[in-house]
Amino acid sequence: MFKLNLKIALRSLFRNKVYAAINIGGLAIGLTSCLLLLLYAGYEWGYDRQFKNSPHIYQAMINLNDQKGEVIRTINQSQNVMLAALKEEFPEVLYGARITDVYKRLVANGQESLKLDSRYVDPDFLKLFDYHFISGNPTKALNDPNSIVLTETAAKRIFGTTDVLNQKVRFENQVDLKVTGVIKDLPTNITYGFESLTTFTLYENLNQWPKKPNWGSHDYYTLIKLNENTDIEAFNIKLKGFVGKHFAAAKEDVFIYPLTKLHLYGTFLNGKSIGGNIKQLQLFVGLSIGILLIACINFMNLATASTQGRAKEIGVKKTMGASRSNLVFQFMLESFILTLIGILLSIILLEFSLPMFNRLLGIEIVFDYLNPANWILIFSILVITGFISGSYPSFYLSGFNVIQSLKKSLNFKKGYALTFRQVLVVIQFGFSVVLIVATITIYKQIQFIKNMPLGYRSNGLLEVAHEGLLYEKFNLLKTRLLSSGAVVGVTQSSGSISNKNSSVRGLGWVGMSESDKMIDFDQIYTTYDFTKTVNIRLLAGRDFDRKFASDTAAILLSKKAVEVMHLKRPVGTSIVYQGTKRNVVGVFDDIVWGDPSKVAAPMVIAYADISDVITMRLNPDKSLSESTSIINKLVKELNPNFPVEIKFIDGLNEIKLKNEKILGTLANLFGCLAIFISCLGLFGLSSFSTAQRIKEVSIRKILGASITELMTLLSLSFLKLIFIAIVIALPVAYYIMNNWLMHFELRTSLNLWVFMATATLTLLISILTITWQTYRAAKTNAVDALKYE
Repeated sequence: MFKLNLKIALRSLFRNKVYAAINIGGLAIGLTSCLLLLLYAGYEWGYDRQFKNSPHIYQAMINLNDQKGEVIRTINQSQNVMLAALKEEFPEVLYGARITDVYKRLVANGQESLKLDSRYVDPDFLKLFDYHFISGNPTKALNDPNSIVLTETAAKRIFGTTDVLNQKVRFENQVDLKVTGVIKDLPTNITYGFESLTTFTLYENLNQWPKKPNWGSHDYYTLIKLNENTDIEAFNIKLKGFVGKHFAAAKEDVFIYPLTKLHLYGTFLNGKSIGGNIKQLQLFVGLSIGILLIACINFMNLATASTQGRAKEIGVKKTMGASRSNLVFQFMLESFILTLIGILLSIILLEFSLPMFNRLLGIEIVFDYLNPANWILIFSILVITGFISGSYPSFYLSGFNVIQSLKKSLNFKKGYALTFRQVLVVIQFGFSVVLIVATITIYKQIQFIKNMPLGYRSNGLLEVAHEGLLYEKFNLLKTRLLSSGAVVGVTQSSGSISNKNSSVRGLGWVGMSESDKMIDFDQIYTTYDFTKTVNIRLLAGRDFDRKFASDTAAILLSKKAVEVMHLKRPVGTSIVYQGTKRNVVGVFDDIVWGDPSKVAAPMVIAYADISDVITMRLNPDKSLSESTSIINKLVKELNPNFPVEIKFIDGLNEIKLKNEKILGTLANLFGCLAIFISCLGLFGLSSFSTAQRIKEVSIRKILGASITELMTLLSLSFLKLIFIAIVIALPVAYYIMNNWLMHFELRTSLNLWVFMATATLTLLISILTITWQTYRAAKTNAVDALKYE
């Protein structure tokens, strides 16, 4: 019986090659899209979950409070003394580690010198994360302060091999370190990535400030491993007042938060998590299900539409004694054969598309064929898709009346089937309409953020690290660069103009209230020519000037800072900044320094010879290649031990929009695929429909109907469905995208033209899809169509 049903199923597929191809193609594209999105969702969900201790690793977070004890802001960095105090006072804390931000550090072995992404960490960092050691002992690898652990790729870049245990490297051209471990390259979906690890003790030996106990500065990440039986809520209650006990002036509370949740739920409001990347993840999962649903709807639509051609077959089978279960089995078998072919095709498409998908998003996702979970996923998709796709036609077809079947008088127009098919088409195109609105809105938001005035001119601005001998030779470098004509401005600063890296609170001014002490100001240190080089617009006063000796104790305020301080005549005002009085010599326009989607914070630019970055303004009269070549040569001459790495500010600003760009790319890509699959289904459906009405069309043609009238007649029934889909989907799209935009402090508006354009585009695509079929039907020779009647 199975063989017979299989033979019938295969014959049916071969007899309807075009529709089988549409079905299989639609399913394959839908399944590939679904698998890609689910793999990406799994990549995001798997953040920091790859390690044995992952469920028990927690990050110390700080709630900054105002005078009333209300939470102003939640930060993920803590003090250098936090870990030691936690371990001493709370037995629940088994061990932990302090971690610095990742920075490019010079690592050289005599022949090769390059900059690696490096972190300083405590030795127990290697107990928290069980990295795969190729060589070395993880329990002792960071016990010696002058030790370094390299990743596999980093070791190969420096030495050409991973067999480098006990080899020496020169670190930052300051100290020799011994390689005590080489580990397998890290997955990209971890929060604390690196290429090399060095000890926190080394950090303290190379710098004085980290060694000094300081409860007032939040500079490091603190991770701890808790006893597995610890009640986290109760433990966080115990931590209340912990910081205040050590530092009475602190208005803050520490709490611990699971590391595995930080990536997806890392946005806090009033001290509580309100989500984060999880919303993006939910969007992708919804998108994957929606695309798969569209592909299934295609299948059901085409299957039910093709039943008229098989009515006689059903009637004969029933007359011969076939039971309803036999018919259900037969149609289910056809559905599963189609789904299976679709899945096999989708796996091939997945193999070809995955590398492009990875390059597009800058991630590393692989489909592991040896992972049983992936096959369970594939099998689940096969069962669910096969069942959903085949359920309606199977159960519907098996219920046909024998006499009606044999007379070929199945009345779709009065039955439930046509109504159900209409609903499916409406759902399918409704989903496509939502995707088009989402794609346009996301694009608008990205453009809105990109086109926000930065407050300075980023074009032609570049920076290099202020390091090595450049500290003592900065003035010489500046003179040489300016005299070379490659640049028209050079300045130094404590951080890049493109990224927020420091803030301060506790400023004092005349007329301030007690609560004003808790205002956070962005801060950047610099010396001369900063506003001129970066091209920041001065609204009042002037920049720091060598003519005025007093400017070494001066300060500049942003427009926002003047507003929050309520200063009427800011220039000349005395401000208490970090315990000393400074005169305000100028006011500058607000600049975008942090998240470009948020309102600019108040900012101060203070004079201080503390610098990590040298910023330059390129000479517009020279070519880019010539200027960068000169800069590279001059910097290398003065600082020969460090490789020169030139960064363009425009490029650094682009990186800040990475998440939005990923979202936009996925929305564009899968939105187009969803629309394509919908059109594929509409094409097949219109093809069936016109084939069924060919005799009616021929009679109308003989009676004098024009081609335009016939095309309008055939198209109208489909266009009515598309119109209903648009009317239903547009309010839904507005609700979804309006909620999404609410996550941005600075956001674009949802204009009427977005919805009008979506409706027009959807109708246009639909008309183009069905026009060819209706035109062919209208042009058919009436004699050929009616000669057998």
